[in-house]
Amino acid sequence: MHFPMLRLLLLQFTLLLHASHAYLVPHRSPTSTALRSEPEIVSVPLAEGRNYPIYIGADLLNSDSETLASHAKGNDVLIVSNTKIAPLYLARVESIFKSAGKNTYTCILPDGEEYKDLPTLNLIYDEALKNGLDRKCTFVALGGGVIGDMVGYAAASYQRGVDFIQVPTSVMAMVDSSVGGKTGVNHALGKNMIGAFHQPNCVFIDTNTLETLPDRELKSGISEIIKYGLIRDAPFFEWQEKNIPELLKRNPTIFAEAIKRSCENKAEVVAADEKEAGVRATLNLGHTFGHAVENGSGYGHWLHGEAVAIGTAMATDMSARMGWIDESLTARVQSILKLADLPTELPGDSPMTTEKFLSLMSVDKKVANGVLRLILLKGELGNCVFTSDFDDNAMKETIDLYVSMIKEKAAKTN
Repeated sequence: MHFPMLRLLLLQFTLLLHASHAYLVPHRSPTSTALRSEPEIVSVPLAEGRNYPIYIGADLLNSDSETLASHAKGNDVLIVSNTKIAPLYLARVESIFKSAGKNTYTCILPDGEEYKDLPTLNLIYDEALKNGLDRKCTFVALGGGVIGDMVGYAAASYQRGVDFIQVPTSVMAMVDSSVGGKTGVNHALGKNMIGAFHQPNCVFIDTNTLETLPDRELKSGISEIIKYGLIRDAPFFEWQEKNIPELLKRNPTIFAEAIKRSCENKAEVVAADEKEAGVRATLNLGHTFGHAVENGSGYGHWLHGEAVAIGTAMATDMSARMGWIDESLTARVQSILKLADLPTELPGDSPMTTEKFLSLMSVDKKVANGVLRLILLKGELGNCVFTSDFDDNAMKETIDLYVSMIKEKAAKTN
């Protein structure tokens, strides 16, 4: 059977599961005694009065539903989720818009990075067209980073652009991908290579949804929190060094603070450089190495934050090799990543080679006029550079080191 036909059958089977309510449910379920709090509001200030709010609080889907509904301006709403999140929160979100008098439709996608592609994206267009949704409709992304990226791109391209709302349910999406308007899907030759900048009407973060997030995904999201401290907010990094254990315990107060401070950092950068012409690229610390790991290992093998953690360790090693940072900072980066139970090396069965790293990095989105640019740490904690002016030998030495560790581990298991 040809791969495209097999893919289509798998997608159809997923939709059949949705229709029969045969969902794949995470290992946690929402608690009955939900915490509640008044929302914190972080503004994303953009040019031409296009500011939008990020609402952050506990149990917002129950306590502040009118606010969410108010950001859908037209009569029609299409809520897009996946097979993991839909059984947990779709009914509640659907009821919010129905109670506000909206014509509400749903689209359930298969879960996983391996489905962040054009064939799966077409399922969103199919649902919108089937129901005759026009340019006044609003798409709602209910889920993690993959759902947010895909729904955002669907909204950017459907009838040349419709409104959308982010309702993130993972740490990764809450602290990074839901904010700033970067949307897109993967291609076999590169991650997020097909996409657009398209800002949401709002980001609506109910921190209680983290109760159902699997531990591995929670840790993956913490890697993006760590990033903000390393590149621009030294006091936040020092706060993290003390509070990572509480984040792993899902302390709601500590998590709300981490999300708020992350969103504040992201909003400031996006306001300064919405289309990633310069400073916004610094938010991609570790991503060039990390995207190579994700793609080279096969999409879905690593969670995005896990690959970014490995990439951050590699970028830190390279920075130290060039004498741009003190060895003590290298040790602190290694320490905090391990404290968060994130990977800092590749396993012995990794397919990554030096040649594969270099090949995949050469098609990274930060390549300009054929020249690779990297985000590297330089100077004291909280400082970095986005540059093509680095030592190629240092980059090669870092890659060779990490590939040699793969070989050493493989040899020990044989």
